[in-house]
Amino acid sequence: MPSPAPLEGIRVLDFGHTIMGPCAGLLLADLGADVVKIEPVEGDATRRLPGFAAGFFATFGRNKRSIAIDLKNPDGQAIVRRLAEKADVVLENYGPGTIERLGCGYDELSAVNPRLIYLAMKGYLAGPYEHRGALDEVVQMQSGLAYMTGPPGRPLRAGAPIIDILGGVFGVVAVLSALRERDRTGRGQRVGSALFETAAFMMGPFCVGSAVIGEPMPPLPARKNAWAVYDVFNTAGSGMVFLGVTSDQHWQRFCKEFGLPDLATDARLHSNASRCEERDWMLPQLQQLMASLSTEEVCQRAEAAQIPYARVGHPADLAHDPQLLAMGGLIDTAQSVLGGGGPTVAIPGLPLEFGAGKERTVLKRQPPGIGEHSAAVLAEAGFAQDEITTLMAKSIVVSCPASHAAAAE
Repeated sequence: MPSPAPLEGIRVLDFGHTIMGPCAGLLLADLGADVVKIEPVEGDATRRLPGFAAGFFATFGRNKRSIAIDLKNPDGQAIVRRLAEKADVVLENYGPGTIERLGCGYDELSAVNPRLIYLAMKGYLAGPYEHRGALDEVVQMQSGLAYMTGPPGRPLRAGAPIIDILGGVFGVVAVLSALRERDRTGRGQRVGSALFETAAFMMGPFCVGSAVIGEPMPPLPARKNAWAVYDVFNTAGSGMVFLGVTSDQHWQRFCKEFGLPDLATDARLHSNASRCEERDWMLPQLQQLMASLSTEEVCQRAEAAQIPYARVGHPADLAHDPQLLAMGGLIDTAQSVLGGGGPTVAIPGLPLEFGAGKERTVLKRQPPGIGEHSAAVLAEAGFAQDEITTLMAKSIVVSCPASHAAAAE
């Protein structure tokens, strides 16, 4: 990363939980902001999610500090207001009305700091649905994304929480815009992003496409292909490779490298449009050929032909991917749900690079233990040591250092 990091000097209070909020906080933290995660005294519930969600906390918790506060207690709410006095950004993704009931809404916090940027990430932006809660999968169904993903009659959510993540990214875009505006005006503001509108934004090309073709857009598995060869092929030994032949130049190089001179000169296949019309007989020939070749050989020939291709992989393969390994694209992150040390797993970092050296963001701090930095954060906000001791004695604030968390686990 460049030094200083782009957002160095920006202080963030992160009320995020599950994915959308923590993802926004992660982006700001990786870019250099001092992000303080505010979690309940029992710890963020995301730490305890099982199954499909077991990796959420570790993935989105790095480079943050943690303070654990009893927000149901008026004294805990008063702590947040004091922290907000010196903050630049607050972010939250509670359900509608929750953060306000806890006394930490925009009106309360902006009253003590008019320069505050307040990011509210919800299920819906302002409108008839804004009172509803929502989930990634809910809005994938509602927006038509699941319809477009699954085969006809079988709507299917995407295999990753893409709306939660992209909703967090859009939230950060709003924060950066508001910070730039604050440079001019000296005042902060409330900004928002939402799951439904994020999913709807992604459907824009299909809305336009339906208007252009004059009929409803079919799901992607039943689509009329825009390119003649844009498919997954089985290879010898149960492998799979995706090949994309998207131009006439691709086609000629593809035919040369895969030993298909008859197809290269076939008048029926002279253009991409004509090849699309001939897919019914052409693709079975190509499928038969690929099934006779190993995955490695198909990839080598596709590389030589300079056409887009990819092995069909598994998420676990990313830890060994040469592209990610080459330039620091993987971050060894502690996998403990309690934060701190312990075994690590290599996960992809932010898909960004900076400067002539193409530098990547780095790990500065492992995901924190519950309230690991409570005392330090309070001291920085001006709390005296006797105040801190009293707050902890009353369990209004708790601290569980990472070393204790690791031992407990």
